[in-house]
Amino acid sequence: MARVALTWLAEPGTRVVHQLVERLGPAATLDLLLDGGSPDSRLQTAVAARSAAGDARAVAAEALERADRLGARLVTPDDEEWPARVAGLSALRLPDVARRVDGETAPPLCFWVRGAWPLGEALDRSVAVVGARAATGYGQHVATELGYRLAERDWTVVSGGAFGIDAAAHRGALTADGLTVAVLACGLDRPYPMGNAALFDRIADTGLLVSEWPPGAEPLRPRFLIRNRVIAAGTLGTVVVEASARSGATQTARRAIHTGRVAMVVPGPVTSAMSVGAHELLREYPDKARLVTGVAHVLEEVGRIGADLAPLARGPQRATDALDDDTRSLLEALPRRGAMGVDRLAARAGVDVRTALRKLSLLEELSMVVRRDDGYALAPRPSVKRREART
Repeated sequence: MARVALTWLAEPGTRVVHQLVERLGPAATLDLLLDGGSPDSRLQTAVAARSAAGDARAVAAEALERADRLGARLVTPDDEEWPARVAGLSALRLPDVARRVDGETAPPLCFWVRGAWPLGEALDRSVAVVGARAATGYGQHVATELGYRLAERDWTVVSGGAFGIDAAAHRGALTADGLTVAVLACGLDRPYPMGNAALFDRIADTGLLVSEWPPGAEPLRPRFLIRNRVIAAGTLGTVVVEASARSGATQTARRAIHTGRVAMVVPGPVTSAMSVGAHELLREYPDKARLVTGVAHVLEEVGRIGADLAPLARGPQRATDALDDDTRSLLEALPRRGAMGVDRLAARAGVDVRTALRKLSLLEELSMVVRRDDGYALAPRPSVKRREART
């Protein structure tokens, strides 16, 4: 109850509160703050303002009752299902902090969870897929494909439940009958956006809905950035599919980078406003943000070292790929039409006559050239009709 009350008195991520809890414990910290003993003047003001609106302990008790009616549960660091990876937020320090929300990045005090899966187990093998709300058809296609392919390989797909890329990633995972987790910036009983209410119900049935805010909490703008640090730190890596110049998705990726997680970016058309932020991440962090084009690349970054390597991109194999340089030179030296004598062919290919005869014999065996009375010629290609007949 003390952890719930503290989350109500001060927004999640408040570093002073986290430090006090680490040193004194949640109950003693709550007593200290309610008695006006905060070591930070800003926190003291926030606690006084919230306390004027209600009793913190009564609010916490009501939240627990409300969660029980909702079918949700409270998870704290004392529980077995607590996701240990979020402890990495203790070391998160963003450079060039200009806003309070960028400085208050401490680990969560507790989570509200709706769904049957243990939270820690669900996040153990997880990848975040985030991006623009105003996603293009291209972005939604890529996000859906990533969500589906990751879930198909038993990876948990984590996102924020928003329109656009988030929803596409969740739906991709659900289509594959996989596990997906939506981390919300509001109470579990106030899903935002409301247009995704049916999607949230589906996620709760087979995956998890997670929030640091108690039931009834509103989706205020700063809370989305506070929420993003959990998405970044709780997963093994974050994939940005599309992001505008000012995007919460790029902030999630930056938090992932500065927490020591893997940040990945799907490239998009340079003409698209929804790709500007994604491309800037690659330019800003050339050594830390990895370009990915599909699930194979993602798994190479977050999977087992040496075991989840993506195959090299190759074009279609051709019959000439296995030829050595001299043989290929002779083949290229042949005229597209008509025949050519051996002496002239050898000179044109830059090889001696003896080598030319040997290599031409090999090309004959491979049915690439034919020998005529006036020299050698390219073998005729089968017509379309003949190829179709063979098929």
